[in-house]
Amino acid sequence: MSVVYFIFQQTMFFMIPLLIVALGGMFSERSGVVNIALEGIMTMGAFTGILFLNLTGGSMSGQGQLLIAVVVSMVTGGIFALFHAYAAINMKADQTISGTALNLFAPAFAIFVARVIQGVQQVQFTNTFRVAKVPLLGDIPVIGDLLFKNTYITTYLGFAVLGISALVLYKTRFGLRLRACGEHPQAADAAGINVYRMQYAGVVLSGALGGLGGLVFVVPTSTNFNATVSGYGFLALAVLIFGQWKPVKILWASLFFGLMKAIAAAYSGIPFLEGLGIPSYLYKMIPYIATLVVLIFTSRNSQAPRASGIPYDKGAR
Repeated sequence: MSVVYFIFQQTMFFMIPLLIVALGGMFSERSGVVNIALEGIMTMGAFTGILFLNLTGGSMSGQGQLLIAVVVSMVTGGIFALFHAYAAINMKADQTISGTALNLFAPAFAIFVARVIQGVQQVQFTNTFRVAKVPLLGDIPVIGDLLFKNTYITTYLGFAVLGISALVLYKTRFGLRLRACGEHPQAADAAGINVYRMQYAGVVLSGALGGLGGLVFVVPTSTNFNATVSGYGFLALAVLIFGQWKPVKILWASLFFGLMKAIAAAYSGIPFLEGLGIPSYLYKMIPYIATLVVLIFTSRNSQAPRASGIPYDKGAR
């Protein structure tokens, strides 16, 4: 059973950032704006969050420091996403090109600022955030070992984001208006809804969750940040498409891709896989091969709710 617990815990480390970022992309695309800048947004959120941990490492520690870093990353992601929103909504720019530009800008900015501040591009931090055991809950048979031992509070934060996202999207007036603006913007405009404002809200929410996802990706898996999130933003887009822009399906898609990523990263800790003698680079290819296979079989049946990359033009009614 120890191997099962190990695989599950590793899967959580990789699944949660995918879940958070894909849910962020869902809000943007549900509003009618394609956001392929998730990779760049994750990079910026991770950079500012880890830089905060680095700069405050001597005066702060523990979960309080991590929670403040979460806020810093979310604010950074939201602000960075505003550039994409302005280009796509106000300037009517091609949304794919705008997102690509931000993806190229983010790592260059992170490297430049890190070198200006500390002379090197790697930003180190001391990881004091692992929760060895959650009191009481960690004593529950099986479930305690799976979910409440050797974990991070970011795991629970990810599930909280899932629940809140589903509630907001389907049970609130804001969610109804957001979906209306993405699916039928002209009808929403005729009903008195400010389509541009709702699209801005969707993109900023996407940025905030993308920035959070960047920090959540780095903290459990490393003790430094080197201006990259290893293509996780693009993998989150695959999760979003596989999940058909719906929160619960995104959960299962992120679990699948998280498992593939866990196998690729931690195969040496799984005796059966280690004994096969397969070269390590083949294991590292697994998540991306899975992405291609899944998209081949689901792309024809998966269409985003009006997320076509064509800006909404109020004057074209």
